Amino acid sequence: MALKDQINNDLTASMKSGDRIRTETLRSLRALVLDFEKSGADRAMTADEELKLLLSAAKKRKEAMELFAANNRPELAEKEKAELEVISAYLPQQMSRGEVEKRIAEVIAEVGAKGPADTNKVIPVVMKELKGKAEGKLIQEVVKEKLAQL
Repeated sequence: MALKDQINNDLTASMKSGDRIRTETLRSLRALVLDFEKSGADRAMTADEELKLLLSAAKKRKEAMELFAANNRPELAEKEKAELEVISAYLPQQMSRGEVEKRIAEVIAEVGAKGPADTNKVIPVVMKELKGKAEGKLIQEVVKEKLAQL
């Protein structure tokens, strides 16, 4: 089922159940999908574009949550956290730090990286492979740690 159809079905269900946060979040996701459709692409969204849209929405919620928490606005941080949980249900299962470290070690061996200077050889390969499965921030952090150990 396409993301648009899934969001519309879930939106209808959340409206009937009276779940206000879920309804608002799904409406914002549906608006992003409609924006894409009206952008003149004249085609359906690909799986990569759907993932990119969801990751962007999740990143915005995380950043807002951190900003509200830092500025002593816990009620708004909780709202962003609840919205992030709704969006996360549509994203692929996230990898643990251990799994990310293991895969990065394998990629470093495959690429033949010898130190921090080879970061630009490792990052693109890992990011392409783990896109949507792990945060870019975590990936960069682990790559730098692993390469610094060489």
